[in-house]
Amino acid sequence: MSDSGEFLALGDTKLGHLSATPATPEDAELDVVANPHPDDLYLTRFVCPEFTSICPVTGQPDFAHLVIDYAPKGGLVESKSLKLFLSSFRNHGAFHEDCTVMIGKRIVSATAPRWLRIAGFWYPRGGIPIDVFWQTGAPPEGLWLPDPGVPPYRGRG
Repeated sequence: MSDSGEFLALGDTKLGHLSATPATPEDAELDVVANPHPDDLYLTRFVCPEFTSICPVTGQPDFAHLVIDYAPKGGLVESKSLKLFLSSFRNHGAFHEDCTVMIGKRIVSATAPRWLRIAGFWYPRGGIPIDVFWQTGAPPEGLWLPDPGVPPYRGRG
């Protein structure tokens, strides 16, 4: 299912087609394709080391390293539509917590996974890095969860 509630055939997704970056996260559509292994428990990870949004108070850019882990059920997020969705935050004014949780909730709404967690490792502004974590609940028993792979802040790089 997609944001519209149904699975798409690959030919009906943004993949392989010229696609403009949506102006806002609300304008972005997540394409979802059928999972070829819906009965298997496995983890899919998306990493976005150069996520950008705008501070809603100062208008200055904020940067984060996002790690999205999910255990798919019926649907898989198509990666190009995810890239376009994440890019739509480039001119979006919101606090770190709002951006991180909003992304997690949109993916859950579109795909109805068994489980999802998102980690937003935000680079410091004003000398304070902010790390935001959100998940749908306890991970399913037997799901292997690798470490997010992002070290505690020491000039992350």
